[in-house]
Amino acid sequence: MKMQVLVLYHSKSGNTKALAEAVAEGARGVEGISVIMKTPAVVRKEDFVESQGVVIGSPVYFGTMAAEIKKIIDEFVVVRRKMEGKVGAAFATSADASGGKETTIIALLQALLIYGMIVVGDPISTGGHYGAACQGNPTSSDIKEAESLGRRVAELVKKLFG
Repeated sequence: MKMQVLVLYHSKSGNTKALAEAVAEGARGVEGISVIMKTPAVVRKEDFVESQGVVIGSPVYFGTMAAEIKKIIDEFVVVRRKMEGKVGAAFATSADASGGKETTIIALLQALLIYGMIVVGDPISTGGHYGAACQGNPTSSDIKEAESLGRRVAELVKKLFG
């Protein structure tokens, strides 16, 4: 069976895109996993359904996810039952140190839970919290954390669907 991880992200400044690329790189490092990266402008319901793992990233807007991401979550609710039992994770970026990264990640994870997905945070080796995050431009440590999150999702996909 083909195992695929979707990395869905919205990025204006490029910071969220940089973390998305690191998540994708981590997932690609797991043998047998293919990765697709999409933005809200081009993602399709089929991308969700055909993926065994979905990692969503968003900049923080007023303490929660970007409207572009929320719109996709709302519109794709019609495939909700097809997402049950798949692996989900999230990451966020903000301009400020206390800018709402954790609240944004929690909001994304709540949406994935409502979709019936099995949600995971970042590995204990990188802190063991809700998901990857950074303030401003991602540092090398932020990139490593995002890669670890992508790898964790891909390893779980392989365990569950391989």
